[in-house]
Amino acid sequence: MEFSHVPVMPDECLKALDVKPDGVYLDATTGGGGHSFLIASRLSEKGRLYCVDRDEEALSAAKKRLSGFLNVTYIKSNFERLAAIVEENGIPPLSGILFDLGVSSYQLDCAERGFSYMQDAPLDMRMDRSAGLSAYNVVNEYPAGELARVIADYGEERFSNRIAAAIEKARPIKTTSELAEIIKGAMPAAAKREKQHPAKRTFQAIRIEVNGELKAIETALNCAPDLTAKGGRIAVISFHSLEDRIVKQIFAKEAKGCTCPPEFPVCVCGKKPRLRLITHGAVTASQKEQEENPRARSAKLRAAERI
Repeated sequence: MEFSHVPVMPDECLKALDVKPDGVYLDATTGGGGHSFLIASRLSEKGRLYCVDRDEEALSAAKKRLSGFLNVTYIKSNFERLAAIVEENGIPPLSGILFDLGVSSYQLDCAERGFSYMQDAPLDMRMDRSAGLSAYNVVNEYPAGELARVIADYGEERFSNRIAAAIEKARPIKTTSELAEIIKGAMPAAAKREKQHPAKRTFQAIRIEVNGELKAIETALNCAPDLTAKGGRIAVISFHSLEDRIVKQIFAKEAKGCTCPPEFPVCVCGKKPRLRLITHGAVTASQKEQEENPRARSAKLRAAERI
């Protein structure tokens, strides 16, 4: 299927990034290039855009979508390596960095990628298909206790122990449909009647574990201020509470600076604020966008400026 990318909150993102025609920008999660196209469209010949993604298919699609722009560089890598990416490619201090977190529409809709509980496919869930760890490994090789921890921590699933025990008993499990049925069977009757699909939280948890998503966000955001020029912007779109919590906490820490205990009369740590919050609270998609693009319903945008 074709790799398409409907950018979430496009106007809000451009406003948050405050794109300058001669600026240098980095889209850390390019996907199909939806946001990248909007950024590139606002750059002059002196401006530059770096498109980063760990998914080869995503970059190929982005190259086609942005084929009319000559000032774009494509880099296959995990944004967790943000500092190394900048150093390896000789990228100057950035005018803006965009993170559009979570799984792309293409990855969800392409059955063979194994992300969705709605379509039958081999267990995979790798954003980078050359990576070693897949959903099959997590589901079939993790001890039940470790699997329960993953499901509880990354899926915020209250029935994690029951689900992990059912998975362990049913091994080997080869497909997404098998896994979804096992999860559903492990749930109490009341939970099965909830509006949300019984497997949603567990699939999210396994995907996060396979791709190391939360660690990558924390690593990249902690170094992002060092890579951004003064006055440059960092904008992040998250899609669930675990991601948003990390973004909120790191932005708050960098905006505060001083880490001394409140009872200290004067600062002794010497740490200065590195960011100024652009968004106070998370920005969400308009009702119209949510109706037109259901995947925008859970999106939250936060942005900060380097000072």
